[in-house]
Amino acid sequence: MLEYLRATGLPIVVVDNSCTADDPRLENVRLVSGDCRRGDVLEEAGVAWARGVLILTSDDLVNISAALMIRRIHADVRIVVRMFNQNLIARLGKAVHDVYALSTSTLTAPLLALTALTGQALGTFRLDGVADGRRQIAEIVVAAGSPLHGSTVATLGARVQGPVIAHCPAGGLATFLGDVAPDMRVYAGDRVVVCASPHRLAEFVAEGDEAKPGLLWAGVVRRWARMAWRTLAEMDLAVKICSIVLVTVIFSSAVIFYFTVERESRSRRTIADAFFRTISLIATGADMHESDFGDSGLLKLFVAGLRLFGAALIASFTAIVTNYLLRARLGGALEVRRIPDSGHVVVCGLGNIGYRVVEELTGAGEPVVAIELIQDGRFVATARRLGVAVVTGDVTVREVLRQAHATTARAVVAVTNSDLVNLEVALLVRELNPKQRIVVRMSDPNLAETLREAANVRFALSIPTLAAPAFVAALFGDRVSSVFLVGGRLLAALNVQVQPGDALLVGRSVREVAADYRILPVALIDAEGQMRPQLLDAQLGVGDRLVGIVAQADLERLLSRSPATRDQAVSTGVDQKGSAPIEPRASQPAAVQPPALTKSG
Repeated sequence: MLEYLRATGLPIVVVDNSCTADDPRLENVRLVSGDCRRGDVLEEAGVAWARGVLILTSDDLVNISAALMIRRIHADVRIVVRMFNQNLIARLGKAVHDVYALSTSTLTAPLLALTALTGQALGTFRLDGVADGRRQIAEIVVAAGSPLHGSTVATLGARVQGPVIAHCPAGGLATFLGDVAPDMRVYAGDRVVVCASPHRLAEFVAEGDEAKPGLLWAGVVRRWARMAWRTLAEMDLAVKICSIVLVTVIFSSAVIFYFTVERESRSRRTIADAFFRTISLIATGADMHESDFGDSGLLKLFVAGLRLFGAALIASFTAIVTNYLLRARLGGALEVRRIPDSGHVVVCGLGNIGYRVVEELTGAGEPVVAIELIQDGRFVATARRLGVAVVTGDVTVREVLRQAHATTARAVVAVTNSDLVNLEVALLVRELNPKQRIVVRMSDPNLAETLREAANVRFALSIPTLAAPAFVAALFGDRVSSVFLVGGRLLAALNVQVQPGDALLVGRSVREVAADYRILPVALIDAEGQMRPQLLDAQLGVGDRLVGIVAQADLERLLSRSPATRDQAVSTGVDQKGSAPIEPRASQPAAVQPPALTKSG
């Protein structure tokens, strides 16, 4: 959080009861030691005149208590609260005004899912009310044999169907937002940051050696045979023994009756008759018909013994099988048939974050197989209702991963609640398939960075690092849907609603507004929720929503609707295709110094 807050240039105060003033993480940030629930501590931190407060402890009750105390001290300050209880998130915002409760699992799941599908995700946000409205910020590295090699920035943007945020030429200076020239060509080694739909980005950001096979299902016969074998393997030993004894008795009795009974009427003697007579004696109370067995005493003794033994055997078989059926989880055997041979995504762990990742992947139409240790886990039944095959077992066991076909999956996402387990899964999958893409959830940002650099676990992602931008965005209000760092610069995804009487927006073209406030337009959505065509030339009307990306230095000026000054004016030109690039004439203005910001946690 401090890294992102420092990038905003805002003054920061930290309230903590365990941190010390010489902690290197503070880097000259003011520290107030104490309990964030106490009024005197909060007043010492300057909450009474703060612009916003972030409450980030690991205890929901502490966070709620601190939020209520802050509201008593400052009736209008914006409060952003970290919450684990999903049921309280929406209700807290309704009960206490200007309080925004955020869940790390909800915030990080889209980034984890996108990383699994595309191999990276610098940031993400959603176009509210638009079908397939998820937008991903991703970096494209132009390879020597890439079809993008030699094309212009404008052509690249058209291919991914999204704007280019930054262009970093190999060995050259990086340009951002409106400074990116549409006619600049990209070559091998260049890095281009774009904003587009994940489906469009998938083919451009995936590296050649990580290309994943398409979805592949086993044949019908093989899938059902696999299910039958799994069912037999999971049966209790007592069920197997009792079943074998029952089948052996029935078969032996049928053979005896076939060769001994009804000697005088051979035309009627069939194996079906012998089998029928056996079942009648064992499973029913039918008359034994003494006359049918002649004068053979041994045969009569056999029939009598068969009746007694069969009754006991049937009773035992019924009791054992009934007990097995009550305890068995036959759904797991049936789910084996629904596990693809390749092309799916394996999610290890169905906790809060794991389930949110499953939701994101299924919402994107991706086949998912989940592995969960607890059979009756909190999210197991819900995941199955989403059509996800859930394998019950320990993810650190090689055979469990093979059963989920992790080695041939499109990606493996390790999101259990234990960093150690996630690391073990990553290393185990790496042994099974060195080229497999695996996304690892880590709670410790330093450990995640070390794994990426020293252990070559490229997609070791820190939950705090992924969630921090959303908390910073919440400080600026619901108009900022996300913030992200690109090349060391803090950028924000902005959602501006055009209100009646907004003279700086109503009736103006998107091109003009983008030039005045240095916005990179992403979409214009009208009051009916439809995306407007011809984005740059469209005029803003009441009820329209302009979605764009803006640098943090220009964000304050846009939110306050400060008009552009003479030295901030820009000129626009028209390229060969009629699109108007935004070319700044003057240097970027300095950020306006805002009121103080207090951070608790």
